[in-house]
Amino acid sequence: MPSQSSATITTEAPDLAVPPAADRRVQRVPRRWGLLPRDAALIVLGNAVLIVAMWVRHGQFPNLTHPAAVLTGVGQIAALLGTYSALVQVVLMSRSPWLDDLFGIDRLAAWHRWLGFSTLYLLSAHVVLTTAGYAMTDGRSFLAQTWVFLTTYPYMLMTYVGFGLFILVAVTSVRAARRHVSHQAWHFIHLSVYLAIALTFAHQLAVGTDFVNDPVAVGYWVALYAMAAALVITFRLVIPARMALRHRLRVQRLVAESPDVLSIYITGRDLVELPMRAGQFFKFRFLTRELWWQVHPFSLSAAPNGRHLRITVKQVGDYTRSLSGLRPGTRVILDGPHGIFTSVRRRKPRALLIAGGIGITPLRALIEEMPQRKNSVTLLYRARTWDDVLFRDELDQLVAARGGVVHYIVGRRGREVHPQPLAPGFLARSVPDLKERDVFVCGPREMVGEVLGSLRALRVPPAQVHCERFAFLT
Repeated sequence: MPSQSSATITTEAPDLAVPPAADRRVQRVPRRWGLLPRDAALIVLGNAVLIVAMWVRHGQFPNLTHPAAVLTGVGQIAALLGTYSALVQVVLMSRSPWLDDLFGIDRLAAWHRWLGFSTLYLLSAHVVLTTAGYAMTDGRSFLAQTWVFLTTYPYMLMTYVGFGLFILVAVTSVRAARRHVSHQAWHFIHLSVYLAIALTFAHQLAVGTDFVNDPVAVGYWVALYAMAAALVITFRLVIPARMALRHRLRVQRLVAESPDVLSIYITGRDLVELPMRAGQFFKFRFLTRELWWQVHPFSLSAAPNGRHLRITVKQVGDYTRSLSGLRPGTRVILDGPHGIFTSVRRRKPRALLIAGGIGITPLRALIEEMPQRKNSVTLLYRARTWDDVLFRDELDQLVAARGGVVHYIVGRRGREVHPQPLAPGFLARSVPDLKERDVFVCGPREMVGEVLGSLRALRVPPAQVHCERFAFLT
């Protein structure tokens, strides 16, 4: 692929005009799925119970007659549940639209994180308890028994390498460590989970208690692995490749929104057939020599219109700064759309939107998609300086067309603005009918947390509150 030199970046005004009637086709939207959250929870819990039941059926329970057997037995259960937890983790972050529609990417990411640490705890318990149980039975030290495992048991070296990869992933998932790791490095480290699972699978088949002389158990576990692999391959590889071939997306132009914020317009073939909604995000891969191997998530900053996609990027790191060098015609591969931060979740005819900094991007798209009726939209936009306020003309025009009002909350805390600019009192005064509105919140994690606390204090029904945090997403 040829190297890309710097492109011309314009400062042109956005095109908010309605397309000609001949070009107006109904934009496809993502499909809603019939599965309910409780159905998914029952499937996960039911399989966990079945796994323990198979262990009992294999006659392990009556053998727990002395301390060494108890240690070994508990270690076996920990291994089975830890392996199952790792597979559930993979399924959660397979980017399946079914799970995305059920739970949303924020909730899936939280569960993925919780399961990740649970997996490590369970697998660590398996290593420690099983080694201690065998050592106690054979009269060896813990280290001597570990050496016996490594030198005489099949696939054990591979298993310990896989266990080490699980530890590496867990360490880099600790929030204190994540602050010092780039998004791309963190992403690649987490991809090693697939290798870790593959390395431990041979050990499970060769010496796992649940697999010796039981073809039913072997078939069950192989089916679990195959299902997880099929979901990952389908939604992470096959569908993005099919979208790339069908839509042939390319960079159309770059527009400077401020000194450090850039909008990228992307065009392609049959964009009206690309199922997406305002408020959603894609993972973007720009095919230049320097960037082709990196994938980053960006929200749409304009509602889908069948003519182009627009994303808006704050240049805060090496990757985002390098996007200013994209040239028109650069090919783009998408993965998505993702997220349930959309108007589909609305329960009320009116909405309050609260944005912080670059968090205005999905909200700007949502406003454009909302119906034009009196007092239907109120926007609160928090920024440190007026230079950080994006799309001001667009926002004023879009909100005015819906009979709403924009409150710009600009300045440093405790100086130009109140120390708690989004406190319950301010929200109640600014939007007296707050409880009769859906509330969409997007911005930095700290700001979103502050707003959610204020909404709880004002007793806004949780079902009417929708939020998206800007954070790492695998």
